Amino acid sequence: MIARRTAALLAATVLAAALAACAPTASPTPSPTATGFASEEEAFAAAEATYRAYVDALNEVDLSDPATFEPVYSHLSGEALDSEKRTLTQMHSDGWAVSGDTTLPAIFEGEGLGELVVCQNVSEVDVRDAEGTSQVAADRPDVFALEVRVVFDPSSDTNARVAESQAVQDSRC
Repeated sequence: MIARRTAALLAATVLAAALAACAPTASPTPSPTATGFASEEEAFAAAEATYRAYVDALNEVDLSDPATFEPVYSHLSGEALDSEKRTLTQMHSDGWAVSGDTTLPAIFEGEGLGELVVCQNVSEVDVRDAEGTSQVAADRPDVFALEVRVVFDPSSDTNARVAESQAVQDSRC
């Protein structure tokens, strides 16, 4: 009798498992990607503070001293970091020098969380090669717009790092 019950219980368990395996599974409900920011205002403030700190560090770079590059790198991640490392290393290797400061006359919220449109004034910035020839293009605008994406990073002083940027047309600049 016990053997029959055990066999029946085992058969019922196998049948239930087989039926469950054939039943469609519920799709997991997608959850939004966590940005790390409590609000849009907090994301904008962190993005703005991060970009300003990055430009301040960039203004302090001495291309003859790679140790001055590190504060710049501390505000970057991803493609922005890789690109900046290549650029500064090459300029140092080629014996270039930079003078003047970049200023930020305006910063606007971008389309998404952690995105900015930055107006950058480079009218006072000059870059010269080892022979002293300016490498600034004659048609470089004094003020131009950049679209900047900043990502949350709690290990940063500003809780964010610049991940990428690209030149854009923006009439506000």
